[in-house]
Amino acid sequence: MTTESRTSGGARNQIVTTIRQWVQRDVIPLSMKYERDGIYPRELVEQMKGMGLFGLNVPQEYGGLGLDYTTFAMVFEEIAKGWMAVCGVIGSHHIMTHIVVHGGTQEQRQRWMPRMSRGELRGGLALTEPNAGSDVQAIQTRAVRQGDGYVINGTKMFVTNGLHGDAVALLAVTDPAAQPRYRGFSCLIAEKGPGFTVGRELDKLGYRGVDTCELIFTDYRCPADSLVGEKEGEGFRHVLSALEGGRINIAARSVGIATAALEAAIRYAQERQTFGKPIAQHQAIQLMLADMATKVQAARLLTYEAARRKDSGERVDLEAGMAKLFASEVCQQVALDAMRVFGGYGYMKDLPIERYYRDAPLMIIGEGTNEIQRLVIARQLLQRYQI
Repeated sequence: MTTESRTSGGARNQIVTTIRQWVQRDVIPLSMKYERDGIYPRELVEQMKGMGLFGLNVPQEYGGLGLDYTTFAMVFEEIAKGWMAVCGVIGSHHIMTHIVVHGGTQEQRQRWMPRMSRGELRGGLALTEPNAGSDVQAIQTRAVRQGDGYVINGTKMFVTNGLHGDAVALLAVTDPAAQPRYRGFSCLIAEKGPGFTVGRELDKLGYRGVDTCELIFTDYRCPADSLVGEKEGEGFRHVLSALEGGRINIAARSVGIATAALEAAIRYAQERQTFGKPIAQHQAIQLMLADMATKVQAARLLTYEAARRKDSGERVDLEAGMAKLFASEVCQQVALDAMRVFGGYGYMKDLPIERYYRDAPLMIIGEGTNEIQRLVIARQLLQRYQI
């Protein structure tokens, strides 16, 4: 199923303005305390339900907003400018909705999408394992067909929404003899129940306030119609397709964090004085701000271009990979440069600068490490320009 949609310019501006106002009014005032103490933002989740943010990329016929990916990226950019952790509440959830919308049967879309759009069924992606990260084909979690369902055993790591969510899109091995191995992978929507256990809640450098967990499946049973598409061996394809959108998401978050750091640095440079004048009048600071702004704008344009191509129905693993790679590296550098502009104050927890710096590395790792992104980009280039 395809959901290429176009959001009109007026509607897009209205949506982005609404999100920006919400972030300023409700998100930022909570961000520093909640992030510092690792408090899950329950009140913000309820507000997000009311705004329809759990159904951003879900077609309207299933109760979602049906937004295009360009608007989708802008929404995540705005939220990340305020507090990137809030993006995690809906980011991984939208990977799961993408898998069902594009890979599920009509019956599955009708069963899951309305609840997921309303935020009544919230979740994420259970992909990584203790010994299977970048090497996805090394996953060991097994889903064995027994009667009218599957019995699942295995452990998943780094699952966003694992504690406070209700379900996950789970990639598991259904045919261990398949060659190549990924053809034996299937994706199931696993809702919490007996045998589905949250192990450790992981303590992180940044991205605090949203839960990241270990999930343990011990003889967990789910019905056969939880298999996405009701056809085994399609799970790897479902997940890769969803991760294209996930990388646009990460690129947009990176742009949001970098923009927040840049804007804070510009303001501070005009307020802070040394040697009798604002530091913004020192050439060294001016050169730094110019480079930061140029990099952020380049990252934004790469992200929007990947989103535009995704909206047109094209395969965008090259473009999304480039956007994610460049934007996340820019995010890390701009966050560090902003800290340099602030000097010692940037290192203090009284200001959000150090949070931007701690959140940035996740963008380099999330949805595929940048080392893997470079390999994906190179592979696509060699295919497109084959001689």
